[in-house]
Amino acid sequence: MLHTSAKDLLSQLNLIIEACREEDFSKPLPELSNSTFGQHIRHTLEFFICLFDAKNDGIVNYDQRKHDALIETDKKLAQSVIVSIEDFLNRNQEDFEITFEANYAIKDNVNDKMKSSFYRELAYNIEHAIHHMALLKVAVKQSLTYISLPEYFGVASSTIRYRAITKEN
Repeated sequence: MLHTSAKDLLSQLNLIIEACREEDFSKPLPELSNSTFGQHIRHTLEFFICLFDAKNDGIVNYDQRKHDALIETDKKLAQSVIVSIEDFLNRNQEDFEITFEANYAIKDNVNDKMKSSFYRELAYNIEHAIHHMALLKVAVKQSLTYISLPEYFGVASSTIRYRAITKEN
């Protein structure tokens, strides 16, 4: 189920990347604190890339993202990254152990390490993607109104289920 959810979110991202005009993809937007549509896409995708890389070395560290400026400025490259992530998810259906590393200190350069797993980190990536999609939704509704958003874009599945229950009662 995690794989299906992740691929659904990636598909939604692909749709809005396709709909975004080239000149708007890397234009600073006030609703995003002057970051760009493409930067949020890149940031979201790079978390998946970090997880992808963890298959090889057994360590996931989201702080060590590449911050690849090409992904945030080239729509076609961003879309090809999505295809690569989807392919990875299709080929990796089984859970495996991962060491999660992160540095939560502002001044110290020391990583905390903890046990995790591919499934746990994939769930985190799903939640992280939804968060950034919700931010993108604000920008689309304010500045990029020509982009048509999927119905549940940027909404957590638990919220969708809750709304369905409360409408019925």
